[in-house]
Amino acid sequence: MTHYNFKNIVVVPTAKELNDIVLSKTQRKTPTVVHKQYKITRIRQFYMRKVKFTQQNYHDKLTKILTDFPKLEDIHPFFADISNVLYCRDHYKIALGQLNTARHLIDNEAKECCRHLKYGDSLYRCKSRKRVALGKMAKIITRQNESLKYLEEVRQHMSRLPSIDPNTRTLLICGFPNVGKSSFINKITRAEVEVQSWAFTTKSLYVGHTDYKYLRWQVIDTPGILDHPIEDRNTIEMLAITALAHLRACVIFVIDPSEQCNYSVEEQVDLFNNIKPLFANKPTVLAANKMDVLKLTELPEEKQKKINSLVEEGYPLFEMSTLTGEGVIELRNEACERLLAHRVEVKMKGKKASEFLNRLQVAVPQVRDDKQRLPFIPQRVLEKKQQMEIDNKERKLERDLELELGDDYILDLKKNYVIAEDQKYDVIPELWEGHNIMDFVDPDIEKKLMKLEEEEELRETAGFYSESESEDDEDKQDIRTLAKKIREKKGVMKIESQVKKASTKPKLPRTAKKRTRSVSRLRNEFRELGVDLDENDENHYDDATVGRTVRPVKRMRMDSEGRVRSSSRVPRDDTGVQDLKMKFKAKKLAKISQRSRNRLCKKGEGDKRIPNMKPRHLYAGKRSLGKTSRR
Repeated sequence: MTHYNFKNIVVVPTAKELNDIVLSKTQRKTPTVVHKQYKITRIRQFYMRKVKFTQQNYHDKLTKILTDFPKLEDIHPFFADISNVLYCRDHYKIALGQLNTARHLIDNEAKECCRHLKYGDSLYRCKSRKRVALGKMAKIITRQNESLKYLEEVRQHMSRLPSIDPNTRTLLICGFPNVGKSSFINKITRAEVEVQSWAFTTKSLYVGHTDYKYLRWQVIDTPGILDHPIEDRNTIEMLAITALAHLRACVIFVIDPSEQCNYSVEEQVDLFNNIKPLFANKPTVLAANKMDVLKLTELPEEKQKKINSLVEEGYPLFEMSTLTGEGVIELRNEACERLLAHRVEVKMKGKKASEFLNRLQVAVPQVRDDKQRLPFIPQRVLEKKQQMEIDNKERKLERDLELELGDDYILDLKKNYVIAEDQKYDVIPELWEGHNIMDFVDPDIEKKLMKLEEEEELRETAGFYSESESEDDEDKQDIRTLAKKIREKKGVMKIESQVKKASTKPKLPRTAKKRTRSVSRLRNEFRELGVDLDENDENHYDDATVGRTVRPVKRMRMDSEGRVRSSSRVPRDDTGVQDLKMKFKAKKLAKISQRSRNRLCKKGEGDKRIPNMKPRHLYAGKRSLGKTSRR
């Protein structure tokens, strides 16, 4: 049978949130600007891409919702009936069906829009068709707002369902309200079910786990059931009825003989007989709770006969007290043993058991003598087993002590130290390798130090440390001298390298240098070269121009069109022309070709512009104020 994890269902958004998510993603992930040079085919593809992208996003979101929610036919009947109890399965299927229909409508609308966009003849028509398609998709989702809200409530209910395995070993606790069902599950498991003195404290199914014979057992606490027809039972009672009907478990029916639950013994026995058909093919155990208040032997004869009538039918009866813990473990062990025996019996009746039994051979040991040989159990194991017994008094937690003492409570962590009692409250509480640090402190340390100092003084007076070291020989002295020179040489090389690295940087002189250039020096140098600067200011120009020849200006000529051209450059209309006849023919052909271009309103051969007679407002200008999504 398929198991399902209801806590992994995706959160269902509302219609407005879904539209905002999809349309904003379309705006962010697709281009938004149509340029004026776009061809009509590109404009069609531009808007078809937006429509398909939006349709795919809607499709993915709805498909995720439809696949995450379970099909009631594919899950265990227990979960299917629980879903039907909490919310009608017909409404659940209708909501999923409406979302599936909406998904198909959106897909069809996208196909229809793309079919029309293929024949769009202008930017305006393509844009309008895109807006219509997105509007219809959003409207389809808006109509499903109630279904989306309903499915979100269903998801929250499913996520709160307990993690029950319907096929594992299970103990199922049932009975009237306030008879001690929640106290029993708190005793044998770690489940912390709320326990109060009023009825219907438990309003849903609670699951705990216990260990018996190295196996993990599932214990389910059900809400209280009242003795009336199934048509009159409310949702809380139907949860217990559903668990009894579908789970293969050992049923523990709890009875309160003291009648502190405000229901008589007769009413409790009538309830058992009323729901007895649900116990078919399930091991059942009766538990008489609150024996610390009233035992079965203290009941009147009429009530004892009522309870004994159930025992005579083959249902075992156990007394227990969830307050003191007496008889709780015995009841759990008996229920587990009965369930194990029932599961083995069911498997033995199957077809697979015969195949294995033919291959098994069981060796039965024979008694050797009359001597009784008991199993050996170490004493430590027995002590640990006694500590694990729940019947013993439970250890009080720090929280319990705090509630008892109130303002007088003081948190004392040293009492839990795993060391001797006389060492727990030492001044230095630090531990090292399981020992207190104070254990390593020597109280006679000062005397020992004084004794060591005296010994040192005696050695000094005796001349134990007065021997001078022998001088180094000549080899060692030479080595030291050489090492000193090497260190000095390395220091010099290090400084030179640093100077070399920094030599490329400009440096300013630390002191003012002597002036090296002057006017008098300039005049003397020019006199040596034959230039006199004293007589006239233009002497240097005259001397410089002596012997220089001026090149003649190139002869200019006029071309055939009357333009001035250099004599060294060939006219443009003469290039590639063999003679004058060919030149006139080329000009004539050029005039003829220009006439055809004039008819097309072209400036020349390089003019590739095609005039467009469509409305200018659809192609020119920038977008005005408004949303970008209008594109």
